[in-house]
Amino acid sequence: MRELSKETPSNVGMDEGRLKHAFSILSREIENAKIPGAAAIVGRGDYVVDSFTDGYIRLDGADKHPVNMDTIFDCASLTKVVVTMPLILRLVEQGLIELNEPVSTFISAFKEGKKSLVTIKHLLTHTSGLKPGVNKNFTNWHPDEIKQYIYSQEVEAEPGKRVVYSDLGFIILGEIISMILDRPLDIAAKDYLLLPLGMSDSYFCPPKYLKNQIAATEYRNDLGRYQWGEVHDEHANALGGVSGHAGLFSTVGDLAQYARMWLNKGKLGNNFIFSPVTVERAIQNHTNVLGGNRGLGWALKGDELDASGDLFSAYSYGHTGFTGTSIWIDPDTDLFVVLLTNSVHLGRNGSISNLRRIFHNAVTASITE
Repeated sequence: MRELSKETPSNVGMDEGRLKHAFSILSREIENAKIPGAAAIVGRGDYVVDSFTDGYIRLDGADKHPVNMDTIFDCASLTKVVVTMPLILRLVEQGLIELNEPVSTFISAFKEGKKSLVTIKHLLTHTSGLKPGVNKNFTNWHPDEIKQYIYSQEVEAEPGKRVVYSDLGFIILGEIISMILDRPLDIAAKDYLLLPLGMSDSYFCPPKYLKNQIAATEYRNDLGRYQWGEVHDEHANALGGVSGHAGLFSTVGDLAQYARMWLNKGKLGNNFIFSPVTVERAIQNHTNVLGGNRGLGWALKGDELDASGDLFSAYSYGHTGFTGTSIWIDPDTDLFVVLLTNSVHLGRNGSISNLRRIFHNAVTASITE
């Protein structure tokens, strides 16, 4: 793992004892067998203030590898805001696409009926009218067949009239990115985002030699084993591990780099990823007239999927991943928090929604100035 820019809590207006208490909440959940392990980073401004690791990457078997700062987690839906959304924004900046451009420009299945009204912005803000996903077993389907099936889905509501969180929209955005850049999404992510941001421990389809660094996810009865080093999401798995809605694997340090870039209004070191204007546009509420709180990809304070807790400010934004991951950023207090767990290793029935909120509360309470 690269050396991150660090500063002591007291030098950035935070209390070390209170931060340790926040991390103890994660340790308690591990001790109570609610999550197998966790890695977290808290940062303020351009600095990492403190970090945490505890628990194991898997709980079965005699050889239990502990979670450390190099542990790679299946990020699940963080892929939407760490890969797909920023690539779309770069294309907008480069004049290769417009937010209000119809999806039908790129995908002919969107040329008829209400689907012809769906725009790139609708997909980014989850207002396309597309359903959340499809309940379909894609075993033995070719990825191109899966994509065509997804493109063929009808909208369930008129575009722009309601907010319905949809994986399908981001699968489509990922394919549009590949069409415009004429390269697979994982290569586009590496070229335009991961390498410029120094996110060298982030991958789609991580190489097999890294398996012992990867946190295992869910036990699959059909496979007779845990998923380990392969994407947990069924649709992303069927698409070969690369998709716009899920598939990214990353470390807490790499995601801290990404969060720092957003707090720095699009810049990290000498790398200028976005214009500050683009950042401001992305974190505005684009769904307030619909009773929602969605930015461009991001969940904003007060959104149905807001996991920030009680003490993050009204300007905060972030996202979660089904496997047990999250990023939350607060430009008002200059704070970012990355929390990675592999909670689905213990099954899908548990929820860490409450854990995220109380952890964020405790972290925010450590701010002294």
